[in-house]
Amino acid sequence: MITTDRMAAVDANAAALGVPQKQLMESSGNAVARAVRDLVDPGSRIAIVAGRGNNGGDALVAARFLDEFDTHTLLLGRAETISTDIARENWDALDEAKYDVEEVQDSRAIGLGDPDLVVDAMLGTGISGDLREPEATAAREMNESDATVLSVDVPSGVDADTGEGGAGAVEADHVVTFHDSKPGLDSLDADVRVEDIGIPAAAERFVGPGDLAVETDPRARKGDSGRVMVIGGGPYTGAPALAAQSSLRAGADLAFVSIPERVFDPIAGYAEDLIVQPYDAPRLGPDQVDDLLDTATRHDDIVVLGPGLGTADETLDAVAEFLSGFDGRAVVDADALSVVPEVDTDATLVCTPNRHELAEMGGPDVDDLAAHADEIEAFAADLGHIVLAKAKDDVISNGKRTRISRVGTPGMTVGGTGDLLAGITAAQLGTREAFDAACVAPYVNGRAAEALDRGSGLMASDLLDAIPEAMRVDR
Repeated sequence: MITTDRMAAVDANAAALGVPQKQLMESSGNAVARAVRDLVDPGSRIAIVAGRGNNGGDALVAARFLDEFDTHTLLLGRAETISTDIARENWDALDEAKYDVEEVQDSRAIGLGDPDLVVDAMLGTGISGDLREPEATAAREMNESDATVLSVDVPSGVDADTGEGGAGAVEADHVVTFHDSKPGLDSLDADVRVEDIGIPAAAERFVGPGDLAVETDPRARKGDSGRVMVIGGGPYTGAPALAAQSSLRAGADLAFVSIPERVFDPIAGYAEDLIVQPYDAPRLGPDQVDDLLDTATRHDDIVVLGPGLGTADETLDAVAEFLSGFDGRAVVDADALSVVPEVDTDATLVCTPNRHELAEMGGPDVDDLAAHADEIEAFAADLGHIVLAKAKDDVISNGKRTRISRVGTPGMTVGGTGDLLAGITAAQLGTREAFDAACVAPYVNGRAAEALDRGSGLMASDLLDAIPEAMRVDR
C-alpha cells in the first residue's frame, strides 16, 4: 500500500534517479492498454475520456497502443490548457498522427456513443470530492452506460487514500493502478490490478528530493511550525547552541535552550535568535525535571534532549525521569541515548546515535550501517522507537520501515554535525509524521554539506546558512 503523498514523493525520487515522469507515463499508458486488451476483444469500441493532467496523459499514451480497437479519445477541455508538458506532447502525438480525437469544450457536447469499454482518466489520485463540469457530466454518462468502465489509477472523484467518493464519482468496474495499491481502493466494488511501471526500488529505499515536497502552508501562523526546546549544555556549550540554531534554519518558529546558569553567557552569545532559559544548578539533575516537563508539555514543545549534557549520574537520572514523564515528541541525542533502552515512556522518540552509540544502546556493532539495515530495523522494533543511525550512509527505521540517506561529504565527520542533525529533526517533527521527519533530516543535513563543498575544511557552523537552501525542493 502507498498513499497519494508518498506516491508523489516516490515519483520525484525516481526522476532524481534518472527515470523521469515522461518515461513512467509511457509505461503507465502501456499498462492501461494491456488492461483494455484483457477486458474486451479486438475491434471493440473504446471511449477514452482524458483530463488535462498526467492522469489523462496516461490514457493518451494508451490510445497509441490500441490500434486493433475502434478508439475515440475525448479531451475534457482545450488542448492548450493541458497542465503538463508531457501530457500535451502525448495529445499532440495523437493529433498529428490523425487518431480519432476530440476536444470537449462544452459539457453538453459530451457524447460517449455506444462503447464497449470506457477508460476513465479524468482525475488522478491528487483530486477528490464532488465532481465539477465537465467531469460531472462525463461521469454521469459513464455510470449510466452499459459499457465496462476502466479507471486509471483511481475512479475520478474517489479519494485514493480513504475510498470515499464525492457526489457523482465514477463507479468503475475495473481499476488499473501503478507501482502499488492505494489504501482507498480496497473499499471499492471493483476489480483492481496493480501494474509495475518500472519505478526502481531505490526510489522508495533511498531518501530523495521527493521526500522534501511537502510545502509550508501559506496560511501558517507563528507557532504552527513548532517550538523547539533544547535541553543540553553543562560540560559543553556549542552542542545545544548548534542544535537550536539548526532547528530555526530548518523551519521551527522558536528555539529555546534550557541550560545551567553557569553557561548562560556563552550560549546566549552565540545567536540573538535563541531564547536561553537558565536554571540554577551546575548541571541537569532531577530537581529541574518538573519545571522542564511543565514547560514542554504546556507549550507542546518538540524536545531535543542530550547535546552537551555530559554523563554525570544525576544528569542521566534526570534524563530517565524526564522521558518517563513526557508524552510529546523528542529527539534524543548524544549523552542521553544510553538511558533510552531502560526507560518506559509514552513519548514519540527519534534516537540519533552514531555507530558507537548504537552499539552501546544494544544495536548492531558494525562499521557499515547500511549493509546491516535489517539488523537496525530489528533493533528499532525491539526498542520501540525510531532510530536514525548516523554514518556515511544514514539508516532510518521505525522497526517496520527502513530507509537510507546517502547524501553528504567526508567533511561531515567534523564535530557538531550530529547536533545540527538533531535540531533539523526536531524542526521537521513540527510539520511531518515522526518517521518522515527522521528521513528528511539527514537528507537536508547532507545536502547542505554537498552544497558548500568545503572538503576537509568544513565546520559544523558553516552548514547553518546552507540548511534553508538545502530544504528547497527545486534546488
